[in-house]
Parts: sequence; C-alpha cells; structure tokens
Amino acid sequence: MKPKFYLLTFILFAGFLFSQADGYAQTKTAKYVFYFIGDGMGVNQVNGTEMYLAEKEGRIGVKPLTFAQFPYSTIATTYSVYNSVTCSAAAGTALATGVKTKNGTIGMDSLRKSPLYSIAVKAKKAGKKVGITTSVSIDHATPATFYAHQPDRNMYYEIATDLPKAGFDFYAGSGFLEPNSKTNKNAPNIYTLFKEANYTVAKGYEDFKAKKNKASKMILMQQDNTDAHSIPYAIDRKPGDLTLSQITESAISFLTKDNKNGFFVMIEGGKIDWACHSNDAATVFNEVIDMDNAVKIAYEFYKKHPNETLIVITADHETGGIALGNGKYALNLKALEYQKVSETELSERIKQLRKDKQNDVTWNDIKNLLSENLGLWSQVKLNDKQEQLLKEEYIRSFLGKDVKLAESLYSKDEPMAALAKQILNEIAMVSWASGGHSAGYIPVFAIGAGAELFHGKIENTDIPKKIAQAAKY
Repeated sequence: MKPKFYLLTFILFAGFLFSQADGYAQTKTAKYVFYFIGDGMGVNQVNGTEMYLAEKEGRIGVKPLTFAQFPYSTIATTYSVYNSVTCSAAAGTALATGVKTKNGTIGMDSLRKSPLYSIAVKAKKAGKKVGITTSVSIDHATPATFYAHQPDRNMYYEIATDLPKAGFDFYAGSGFLEPNSKTNKNAPNIYTLFKEANYTVAKGYEDFKAKKNKASKMILMQQDNTDAHSIPYAIDRKPGDLTLSQITESAISFLTKDNKNGFFVMIEGGKIDWACHSNDAATVFNEVIDMDNAVKIAYEFYKKHPNETLIVITADHETGGIALGNGKYALNLKALEYQKVSETELSERIKQLRKDKQNDVTWNDIKNLLSENLGLWSQVKLNDKQEQLLKEEYIRSFLGKDVKLAESLYSKDEPMAALAKQILNEIAMVSWASGGHSAGYIPVFAIGAGAELFHGKIENTDIPKKIAQAAKY
C-alpha cells in the first residue's frame, strides 16, 4: 500500500505545484506588448539565416538568432477564407483582428462589407498607447490591417485617410504611396488630414529626435527625396538611411513618454518578403538578421520589465518556397557572404555601368562588376556551364538590340543581375519553388508575460487572441 500512497501523494503535490505556477503565470499582465511580423518569413527563412551565420564562422550547424532562443515557440497556419495560399492583406487582417478574410482585403470581413477591428484598437480602448511601424510604406498591406478598413489593398489613398481616424499615437515607415486621391481631385492631401488630426511628421531619425518631445502624436518617415515604397535593404544600407532598429527605438521612446499605462506596438520587417519574391537568398538572410537586431532592442526593454512585457515574433506567410538544399546532401551558404548588394542594387549598378561606358560594356567589365559585388570568380568558383550562361546573357543584354528586364513582384531588374544572383544561389545550394507566396507554416516565438499561451500548432488568427488574453485587453 505504501508505494501507491507515496505515488498518489506525489501526483497530487505535483498537480498542486503546476496549478500554482500556472495561476501565477496568469496573474502576469502584458503591460508592454511588442508584436513583430516578418513579412514572408517562413520556417526556412529563419533556419537558413541561422545556418548561414554558422557557416560564416566556418562550422556546420546554427548560430541562433535572438528571437529563436525565446522560451516559447510553435508554428501556425496561414490560409485565408477562399485561398490555401494567402496574400499579405488577408494574412495581415488575420494577425491583426483574429478573423480570416478574402485575399486582397484590408481589415474587413470576407464579403468586404463590415469592418474588422484590430488588436491595436483594443489596446487603445484599454488605455494603452499604440504604435504601428514597418520597413515599407505605412499604407502597405500589413501595417494597414491594424488601422484601416478597405476592400482592396491597392487603395493606398483611402487606406492613408483611415490612419488619423484610428487615432493611434505613433506610425513609422518609409512613407506613403498616394498622398492624393486618384479619383477625386477635390479630396484633401493626406498630409493635410494628418496635420488636422494633430500629427507631427518627422523626416528621418534625427528629425524625430528633435520633434518628439513637443509632439502629441507622431508619424516618422524617411527624409525627402527617398523611395516612398520602402527603406533600403539592410545589405544596401548607406549612412543616414532610416533603419528598422531606429524605428523600434523611436517607437519605444515615443510610446513611453509621459505614459504609465503601457503600450502596444507592431513592428514589421516588410522587405524579407520583397527579397523572397526576388529569390535573393543573401538579401533575405540579411533582412532576417536586421529584424533580429530590432528584436534585440525590444529584448533589452523586456529585461528591464520582465514581468510586464510580452514579445511575440511571427510572420504573415512564407514567400518563395525556399529550400535549403538543391539535391546534394550539403549546403554552401558561406558563398553568400560575398554578395555585397541586393539584386535590385546590382541591377542599378549595371545600368550605371551602361551609362558610364555609353553602352560600350565589355565582358571584362561585367566580370569585374560581378566579382566586386557578388564575389564571382574572385571568391566563388564557377563551373564552365555557369560561366557560359553568363557569357550568353552578356551577348543578349549588351550586344543585342533589346533587353528584357527580369520582373518580380516588387522589382524590374537587369537580366544579368537576376542570372548572376541565381547562379550564386545555385552555388550556395539554395533553391526556390516560385516568386510568390506558399502555404508553408509560419514560426511563432514568444517571451515574457503570457508567452506560455503560445504552444501547440495554432491558426494565425489565434495569435492576436492570445496577445489580447495576455494583455487583458
């Protein structure tokens, strides 16, 4: 009898401890919430980045990203109402509102008749300050789903007009795509609407720091004469460029100013997706690293407020169907470290070479450019077939009459740039299924107050619900 008695006593005691621990965890409220979304960042984008970092150190394995070391992790599905493969608008709406919708739809139901309200709205109603930030345009699909309600993600002007209606405290990104209405010449410019709603617009990080103390609400953008579509890729960054880390620091600084009630901030690494659409592995991995650097800033905040802060990292969908391997039982990701620019920037440099040489570009000119920017020949060996493909493209692109640009969703690039990147990917043994989205699982990582809620395979719509539960919105 005694062994059974002791066993029963142990089970009851263990159950008591578990219930006490569980009850303690539930008493913690997420006063400060960081919601990171890596657009297009599937499981292999994360795993590939960690393996790339390890190979750069000369070893096989992984060098963990900060967010991949968080104590709670799981996977989520991404399908939308009518499609197995989602778009960013439907996926963003699911991540923002907890409701699936039709592809192309921003913050509305699948019939495109009724608005769906995001977790950011719930946070605002709960007395929190709210920030919506991104590395692409502020009216782009993912950020828009947190504040706007429009039937079509391409209605950029209408989306922007919803921004002041939401009344959130802080917005940041590259800029806005349509400051004026295309259909109504008498409609006000969006910056007029922002000013009427008492938003201070800052152009660049230094301008933000100069204006933040006097501003009650803020919109942080890039400096004038920059691309409104996005901030530069991390791999292409130049001094003075706005960065996702600066945006994260700015959000924390502004949302904690004169605020004892806490905050909610969404931070999107939007150009992971763009690089995946271009099947540009080196640029993808650098974008994931760049978002991880922004996560590190949030993690430092967490360490100061560990019992009141929740950090959740996820994605809206996977892009490109990236595969870590191309048939051989090996990888050569180290080859990617010699790529110094994105495919898009490489294309610009080829165009500049055309201009500088007045279209009299030699094969040696191309070899030197590709060697300098991708490490081809100088650092990375090519086989005869790969070199022959590049020579044939040189003849078509520089000695032929017409040049057909290589198109992906967000860029139109020189075919030589696209081919050279493709060959470097092949040497690195990275392959791609497409230039579009896939239905692959997305990763979810969490740390802090309520992080224990993220376990077991979940739906993307569960993520905002769990955040709301942790924050008691």
